[in-house]
Amino acid sequence: MKLIQQRDVPDTLQARLPAHLHPVLRRIYAGRRIRAAEELDNGLACLLPPAALKDIERAGVLLESALREGQRILVVGDFDADGATSSALMVSGLRAMGARSVDYLVPNRFEFGYGLTPEIVAVAAERAPDLLITVDNGISSAAGVAAAKTRGMRVLVTDHHLPASELPQADAIVNPNQTGDTFPSKCLAGVGVAFYVLLALRGRLRDSDWFSARDRPEPNLADYLDLVALGTVADLVPLDRNNRVLVQQGMQRIRAGRCRPGIRALLDVAGRNPARLVAADFGFGVGPRLNAAGRLDDMSLGIECLLCEDPARARELAAQLDALNRERREIEADMKTRALEHVEAMHLDARQLPLGLCLYDPQWHQGVIGILAARIKDQFHRPVIAFADAGGGELKGSARSIAGLHIRDTLDAIAARHPGLLQKFGGHAMAAGLSLAEPRLGVFQQAFEQELDARLDASALQGVIQSDGELQADEFSLELSELLRAAGPWGQEFPEPLFDGVFTVLNQRVVGGRHLKLSVRSAQGARVLDAIAFQQAEAGPLREGQQVRMAYRLDSNEYRGLLGLQLVVEFIQPLDD
Repeated sequence: MKLIQQRDVPDTLQARLPAHLHPVLRRIYAGRRIRAAEELDNGLACLLPPAALKDIERAGVLLESALREGQRILVVGDFDADGATSSALMVSGLRAMGARSVDYLVPNRFEFGYGLTPEIVAVAAERAPDLLITVDNGISSAAGVAAAKTRGMRVLVTDHHLPASELPQADAIVNPNQTGDTFPSKCLAGVGVAFYVLLALRGRLRDSDWFSARDRPEPNLADYLDLVALGTVADLVPLDRNNRVLVQQGMQRIRAGRCRPGIRALLDVAGRNPARLVAADFGFGVGPRLNAAGRLDDMSLGIECLLCEDPARARELAAQLDALNRERREIEADMKTRALEHVEAMHLDARQLPLGLCLYDPQWHQGVIGILAARIKDQFHRPVIAFADAGGGELKGSARSIAGLHIRDTLDAIAARHPGLLQKFGGHAMAAGLSLAEPRLGVFQQAFEQELDARLDASALQGVIQSDGELQADEFSLELSELLRAAGPWGQEFPEPLFDGVFTVLNQRVVGGRHLKLSVRSAQGARVLDAIAFQQAEAGPLREGQQVRMAYRLDSNEYRGLLGLQLVVEFIQPLDD
C-alpha cells in the first residue's frame, strides 16, 4: 500500500526566492530546498572547477605525456548507458585533442562480467596499449590494475562508484568518492568524471601551447555535453546543482540542433522531439535503448552509435538498438510474470512478506535481472535481489533498494560477517551487483534477511509518494505545464513536480494493453481533463462517477504538432462511496 504525503515546504525558503516566480514554482523549489535565486542559475559559469578532484593533476600529466609521445591509448568502459557515454566521450575528446591512437574496449557482460578484470586485461593486451584508461569502472579492480601494470601498461582509473577498502595501485585515480577527495559534488556520473578529466587535460595543453604550436583548433568541450547529459540522467545519479548544470547545458545544445548524429537518431527511434527535449526523454527514451545493447548483446553497438558522424549510419545503428530494446521488453515481461509467481508461492500477503526479497529462476536472463529487481522493488516496496545463472555454478545478482537501506554497505557487511560467501560485489546506495556460488544461495538469503533485520526499520516498507500539494482550478493549464517543463532539469533527488487531488472518473479504457486512459473532473472545478496511467491497466476497472485520489504530473502532450494538457498519473487510489 502506498501513502500520498505532501512535502514540507518551509515558508522561509519560499520567501528567499524571486517574487516574480509563479507561486506553484516557488512552492516546488522550496520543497526541494532551493535556498536562493543563485541556485537556479544553470549557466556554464556555475560549473565547479576540476582542481579539487584528487589526482586530477596526475591524470593530466599521464594524458599529456601520452599525447606528446604518441602512445597507444585504450579506454575500458562499462556496459551500461553511463559506460557507453563515458567511452564515447573519452575517445572522441582525446582524438579531438590530438591523440594519435585511441580505441575502446567494453567487457562483454556474459563473458567477462563487470570492470577491469585480469581476464579483460589479457584481451586488452592484444592491442598493446601504453596507457589504459577506465571509465565508469576500475575503483574496485585491484587485481585487474595489477595485471595491467605487470604487462607494462600505465593505468588511469576514472570512476564514481564507492571504493572498497583496498584501492587499485593505478598511476592515477580520479573519483570524487575516494578518501581524501575534496571535490564538493560527490554525485558525478562516470561520464561526468570523464568530462572533468578532459577539462583538466585541455587546460594543461592550452597552458603549454600544444594547440597553437600544432595549428590545431582547441576543442570546445561544451559541445560534448550532450553525451554528459545523457549519461548523467540515464545513470540515475542525484541531480545536485553541478549535475543540473551539466544536464541543462547538454539539453540546451540538443534543443538547438547541436547534437551528435547518434543521439539524434536515438531520439528519433524513441519518438522524442529534440526541440522539446526534457531529462525524462533520456531516462525513458534514449537510455533504455543504449542499455539494451549491454543487456542482450554487446555495448560496442551503442558506443559506435554515439561515435558515428554519418547520420544515415547512425539511424541504422539506432534502429538495431531499438530492436534490441523491444526484445528486452518481451524478456522482461516474461521474467516479471515468473517473479510474481515466485512471490505468490510464498503464500504470504504484503504485510507478511520478508523485509527483502531474493528471487532466482534458472531461466532468467542475466542481462535483464537489474530491471526485474527494480520492477519488483517498485511493486512491493522492499529491497529486491534478482539472481540469474551465470554458468559454471555461479549466480549473478542485481540488487535494488529503497530509501533507508544502503544496499552496497549491506552487502559489504554480509561479506565481512561471512568471509568467502560473496565472490565479488559493488555498487551504490540504491543499486548493486554481486556474484556467489549457486549452492550458497540459501546461506546468502539467510544472511541477507538477518542484515536487513538489523538495518531496516519496518516503517521504511511503507511506500510514500511525495506530493507538491493540490492544484487550484485555474492552475490546470497548459501554461503552467510548459513553465514546469522548462524549470528543470528534473531527475533523481530533484524530482519532477508531482501533485495530488481528488477526481471524479468520467470514463476509462485500456490502451496499448497496459495503460489506463481516463477522463476525469477535478474536485476543484468543472473542467474535464485527460489523464493517462502508464503500466497501470490493473488499476481498473473504475466506475463512471467514482471518486479517486490521484498523484499526477502536468504534461504537455504533443500530438500531430499540437499541444494539449494531460495528467500523467503515477498512482490511483479508489475512494469509498
